Amino acid sequence: MSDGRALAREFLEQQRLLGGNSVILSDGRTAGPADAAASDSRTVGRSDGQAPSQSHSPTVRPSDSTDLPPSGLSYDPPGGDLFSADPLHQASLDAVATLVAACTKCRLCEGRRHTVPGEGPRDARLVVVGEGPGRVEDETGRPFVGPAGELLTKILAAIELRRDQVFICNVVKCRPPENRVPQYDEIAACVPYLFRQIDVLKPQVILAMGGTAAQTLLNTKQSLGALRNQVHRFRGVPVIVTYHPAALLRNPNWKKPTWDDVRIARRLLA
Repeated sequence: MSDGRALAREFLEQQRLLGGNSVILSDGRTAGPADAAASDSRTVGRSDGQAPSQSHSPTVRPSDSTDLPPSGLSYDPPGGDLFSADPLHQASLDAVATLVAACTKCRLCEGRRHTVPGEGPRDARLVVVGEGPGRVEDETGRPFVGPAGELLTKILAAIELRRDQVFICNVVKCRPPENRVPQYDEIAACVPYLFRQIDVLKPQVILAMGGTAAQTLLNTKQSLGALRNQVHRFRGVPVIVTYHPAALLRNPNWKKPTWDDVRIARRLLA
């Protein structure tokens, strides 16, 4: 049986990386991960003074591949026609970015400063898909920057991945006005770029962050809540659905469910 103190230390360190609340001991001292784990004779409580929750399961090691959630939806849209003249069907990642930069297929092109095709290594095992660029992303041409991007970096670090090891992109590659949800015709115009990126990368796992990413990749209208806690598939690649980092900034209570979701992705990578 695993050492309970080691498990407690690891759990508290992961919670710290995810921006969780401070943890205190019953005698009122603030405890870091090492202090709390060493205090097996003391009661560990939450910073709000309430009793610790019994719903937190022990941290699952990355090598654990058992106890995965049930299979969910599977979406296998047709690939590009090999004989088509559309350059996207044979495009590399760099070529996709070039095509995105010149794209005028929907009205989102009218107000953009920069397109945001995505970034990451060609051999990325994990692809993170969000909804669309925000203001800072539109200014820089990079996905998931600003506060939401900083939180995503922490989430990745908590499952032992650096940001530069992951390919990060969005469903739509131009910023919707006032950060509104992309409309159906905008998604339809832009999603072939995303599908081609996934085809080129051939990742082990896709992490769909937010309802728009999940519904697009799985071709469904089901809510994010209904899609969590399952292993879906896009063209055979496992898809894990979780909350968008921007939503976590608005509602920190969703950090724990998000941690549960990304642990599933980590086990699949292992």
